[in-house]
Amino acid sequence: MRLSHLIATVCYVGHMRPASGTWGSLVALPLAWGLHVLAGPWLLILAIIAFYFLGFWATTRETHGSDNHDPSEIVVDELVGQWIAFLPVSIGAAHVGADLTALWPGWIAAFLLFRLFDIWKPGPIGWADRKGDATGVMLDDVIAGVFAAVGVVILAAISHGVIV
Repeated sequence: MRLSHLIATVCYVGHMRPASGTWGSLVALPLAWGLHVLAGPWLLILAIIAFYFLGFWATTRETHGSDNHDPSEIVVDELVGQWIAFLPVSIGAAHVGADLTALWPGWIAAFLLFRLFDIWKPGPIGWADRKGDATGVMLDDVIAGVFAAVGVVILAAISHGVIV
């Protein structure tokens, strides 16, 4: 199989049914944990950037000549978006020297908020999705990840009494 297919489907996770996007988001969490354990949030940031560009390349290759610009088996966009949603948890854990497992509510919030925004597609997320090309495939999940990350930060602030 082609390298582009391996990347686009995140090692064939995108072929899992039902809800391949949810499977892509779920597999992103232990991968984010591994990146964090290896080198903290900086490695996660580098991986987000690298996989955005790898995902764009792979999506372009996998959809070339097809009418379907966003096949369900392409889940590298969910991987990148979920990592963005998880980033505040990684940064927070590194900042206070906590183990990521202690921040489990943040993991859950990142996952649920990302899936909510990725499925709902409000405002700029829907705009990006409607672009109909590899940029839109990747960008809608990046924006959903940013929305979810902001939600994670707000929920953490509420949980820690910063926002009452």
